[in-house]
Amino acid sequence: PAEKSSPANPPAAAAAATGKPSADERLFRAGAGVVDITPRTLPVIVNGGFTERRIDQITDRLHVRALALDDGANKAVIAVVDSCLVPRALLDEAKRRAAEATGVPVERMLISATHTHSAPSVAGALGSEIQRDYAEQLPIWIAEAIEKAVDNLQPAHVGWAVLPDPRNVFCRRFRMKPGTAPTNPFSGKSNDQAQMNPGHQNPNAIERTGPVDPDVSVLCVRSRDGRPLALLANYSTHYAGAPGISADYFGEFCRLIDEKWNTSRRGDFTALMTNGTSGDANCIDFVHPPRTFNHRTVAADVAETALKAVAEAKWFDWVPLVMIERKMTLNVRMPSQEEVDRAGEVLAAMGDRLPRTLVEVYARETVLLHQMPPTRELKLQVIRLGGLGIVAIPCEVFGSTGLAIKAKSPLKPTFNISLANGAEGYIAPPEQHALGGYTTWRARSSCLEEQAEPNIRDAILEMLDEAAKQRADELPIPVALPDSAKSE
Repeated sequence: PAEKSSPANPPAAAAAATGKPSADERLFRAGAGVVDITPRTLPVIVNGGFTERRIDQITDRLHVRALALDDGANKAVIAVVDSCLVPRALLDEAKRRAAEATGVPVERMLISATHTHSAPSVAGALGSEIQRDYAEQLPIWIAEAIEKAVDNLQPAHVGWAVLPDPRNVFCRRFRMKPGTAPTNPFSGKSNDQAQMNPGHQNPNAIERTGPVDPDVSVLCVRSRDGRPLALLANYSTHYAGAPGISADYFGEFCRLIDEKWNTSRRGDFTALMTNGTSGDANCIDFVHPPRTFNHRTVAADVAETALKAVAEAKWFDWVPLVMIERKMTLNVRMPSQEEVDRAGEVLAAMGDRLPRTLVEVYARETVLLHQMPPTRELKLQVIRLGGLGIVAIPCEVFGSTGLAIKAKSPLKPTFNISLANGAEGYIAPPEQHALGGYTTWRARSSCLEEQAEPNIRDAILEMLDEAAKQRADELPIPVALPDSAKSE
């Protein structure tokens, strides 16, 4: 239940009245919660590819992991779901349930998907349908994890740090020689000049189409006696790939952090891995010959860097917590009637079966988009913890966008969480739309207007400026931890 102010609790009453904690109320608290969301029955539909897959084996467990934060005046919750894409309607239902159980307002909840491509489908995408029974259960599990995190709130220190790890993040889009990039007859364009995943050392590949963000950002919290409570990390590689049902490198990273940092083996600890700006990035370096990697080696590399960052983190006894949410309406790139008619002919030839080819996939997407509204409402969020900025965008964001936000943000450091509070598809920058290629091809997973990226970027930067100004007179309180605690 929500905390209540009373005459017997004057500091809390002062915080409620002013929006600021009094000097006596400057106590920072944090709590974490985890719920297993591995499917109970198999097989399940798995999305993330061009065509639908059904999987009947479990490689590792899936989870919802939640972190609750409280500065004495404001609470916020960050939850991460081991799923490829989670639509806004499902997340809104999870937030509604969690708000009823905890009293935390829904606009102070950030829920993102890791983007593992090895989880049950809860969003129709390209050639895949939805695993309906699993999708109905997922909001209940998410709300349960948030409730656990809020119930576990306890006095804590908070810290953060950023270190680069370029070993597993490379731009996967390439500008190709004229006439060599694949085309899509239902993209609304012709003469594609860009290709995703062109193969190693492809002689037709001219150059990568953009930069990547190599940073591993960590937000870490520990109890007042130095015991780890949670570590939230952010990295910008798409996914590594894992067989069966799997949380991919995101879940393995969390297991390794729990093993290597949570040495007390306390069950109230959790690690969370969020997906950064990976819309045009993955683990494969196509410029050079193939290398050997898998979801476990990627997780080990990123965990190693994250733990080094923890060792360099500056810790605070208290920081002001600010969270801003805004809604933005954008246009959808709708197909023409001629394209819809041609797509309908393809679907008529398919009958009742699901699509099997690229042409069939995008013909189906054309018809589905035609049946949807011509605009889409997005939720954008910004969190400030002292001088740290956290951005939440409900899309698959390119590296150039993330780097631009980091460079212009008044909060240093800032990191970006993609696929947060919805699944509104790729937001390729306008210059990338000019090159074409997958990630720009029109579909439910890439349908927003070509100016969506600059519009979202500008709105986020305005929100960061606003967050930096709010409660600017309340300075973080550093804490000097004993050397023994720093080296744990």
